[in-house]
Amino acid sequence: MKRKLVSIPLSVLLVSSFALAACSDGGKATPAATTGTAATAAPKATADNTPTAITIMAPLNTAQTPPDTIIKELEKLTNTKLTYQFFPADTYEEKLNTTFATGALPQVTYLKNQATFIQMKSAIRDGQFWEIGPLLKDFPNLSKLKSTTNDNTKVDGKLYTLYRGVDIARQGLIYRKDWADKLGLKPPATTEDLYAMMKAFTENDPDGNGKKDTIGLTDRNDLIYGAFKTVATWLGVPNNWGEKDGKLQPEFMFPEYVATMDYFKKLRNEGLINKDFAATSKTDQQKLFTNGTAGMYIGAMTDVSTLNKDLIKNVPTAVVDVHSMVAGPNGKFASWALPGFANVVLFPKSAIKTEAELKKVLAFFDKMMTPEVANLANWGIKDVNYSVIDNKAKKLDEEKWTREVKPFTDAAIGDEDTSGRYLGIPTIPAQGKADELKIANLKFAVQDPVAALDSKTYLEKGVQLQEVIKDATNKYIYGTIDKAGFDKAIEDWKSRGGSKIIEEYNALYKK
Repeated sequence: MKRKLVSIPLSVLLVSSFALAACSDGGKATPAATTGTAATAAPKATADNTPTAITIMAPLNTAQTPPDTIIKELEKLTNTKLTYQFFPADTYEEKLNTTFATGALPQVTYLKNQATFIQMKSAIRDGQFWEIGPLLKDFPNLSKLKSTTNDNTKVDGKLYTLYRGVDIARQGLIYRKDWADKLGLKPPATTEDLYAMMKAFTENDPDGNGKKDTIGLTDRNDLIYGAFKTVATWLGVPNNWGEKDGKLQPEFMFPEYVATMDYFKKLRNEGLINKDFAATSKTDQQKLFTNGTAGMYIGAMTDVSTLNKDLIKNVPTAVVDVHSMVAGPNGKFASWALPGFANVVLFPKSAIKTEAELKKVLAFFDKMMTPEVANLANWGIKDVNYSVIDNKAKKLDEEKWTREVKPFTDAAIGDEDTSGRYLGIPTIPAQGKADELKIANLKFAVQDPVAALDSKTYLEKGVQLQEVIKDATNKYIYGTIDKAGFDKAIEDWKSRGGSKIIEEYNALYKK
């Protein structure tokens, strides 16, 4: 069978090539980080009591490759020999693309996010990955995975993936409360207040060193998981697609999208945001916050503990807080909603030759969803990485947990309520507040109406076409094109397949 190459946008490749330079936290992320004790070959048929050899490729969201401590415990509890191939998240899509093109994907392959999953759908249709839906009934724990989230990851009504659950409405603002208190600022109630806080953080010397060396907001080269989409939702932009005049239209064809571009253009023109955001990696974006340069980070509020940990190393007196209820010009609250999963796992037929081998791999993930193993993957080793207080887990050392456990937490599947793992005790007050706000946000969650729909043309051309809009959006914010130039980009999008995508989604939406 001919292997189809996954199309990864050139902008991703160019930006990710220098992302590793900013890694900190006491070590450097390696371009290819392999951890474990097993060979990379697919397991052969073995007796039931023989450990199953499994190789897992996953993105690494920490600066260092984790030690083998957690892996050894996982192997004991699951009767496996595990090899984790970790690759830095900033360059993961590039590595995934290359590995897939050469037919070298391992038995377990994580995709980075929803966008990467969409890119891989053509290869899924091409029969290069195992369908697992009919098998889940044979696994008591995997069968607990949420049907609504499973539905959002199906391809042509068939399930090929296991998912890592994510808080649906976790987006919000992480900010320097010590700066806000010094300047007499309250949490922003509106997008105008948000702008005013950014301006004050930039111009009013919030760090008190007498220098003009701070900015309001740090952002990155990602219009979805960076600040843009969260702010766009506050300003009234629909989630990916929205209904207008009784018909589904893409978000960038709504006037609120242009208003969001104008908002970010103003921030950039006034120096309230890092001016090179379109060429800034996530690592560098977070560094601008943790080194004391930027006072605001807009994204997943659940990142607050990690950001705070790195910030207080550089600024011991810093205090962070979180906030999410920001109203747009219409006076209403809105929260961008994710489809229930952060990333998904695929099982390549090139690495798993038989259904019997597939079942052994699925048996490993079934055990990963037992409370004992789920707690190991999410919290680490009891009394070493965490303690239990009132049936909740409390990290003993945030930095040690990040180094030793977080990579496996990022690769855990299921949800808190489907795996039975411990809920956590916040390490800082802001983390507890984030946990409360992500629940409060659900009332205002804006869902993506096409999350579970497949447009044939979008699957074939959507990724490339989205680059047209992404490029035009950044150029508009940077001031290299005007509204007429942006409208021209939309017409280009339409003529190259966009009109067909609109037609296909609307045909499915009306059913």
